[in-house]
Amino acid sequence: MINGINHINIAVSDIERSFLFYKDILGFKPLCKSEGSAYFLAGNPDDPRCLWFSLDLDRSSLRRPSPCNTHFAFSVDDKDFEALSQRITQSGAKVFKDNTSPGKSLYFLDPDDHKLEIHVGDWKARIAAKKANPGNWKNVEWFV
Repeated sequence: MINGINHINIAVSDIERSFLFYKDILGFKPLCKSEGSAYFLAGNPDDPRCLWFSLDLDRSSLRRPSPCNTHFAFSVDDKDFEALSQRITQSGAKVFKDNTSPGKSLYFLDPDDHKLEIHVGDWKARIAAKKANPGNWKNVEWFV
């Protein structure tokens, strides 16, 4: 049985550019970097929510953003949301979508056009908000 996410690895076209973006803009803690890869921790290493995140150089997979809404969302404390949002937008990262869901979110692209989100809240808050106001969700079948 799957019990969590082990790590997320993404292909990038320029290790140094992406390394600096994830370290300096998003604040990930670097663990190591080579010519072809980099490892980070996102969050406090003592917190079970801490995420192992890695980059791999792969110029062959360079693609523009997909039109679908597939993305990686990172948790952010409410007190940090505005400052981080500002740092992201001031870095030149492109915002690809306006937030229309419950909670504070910023949807943006990394240097290789991977779709990312910073979000305040968790799944429990989202379910509670959707139960209170399902919006455009139709025929919802709740299991929690």
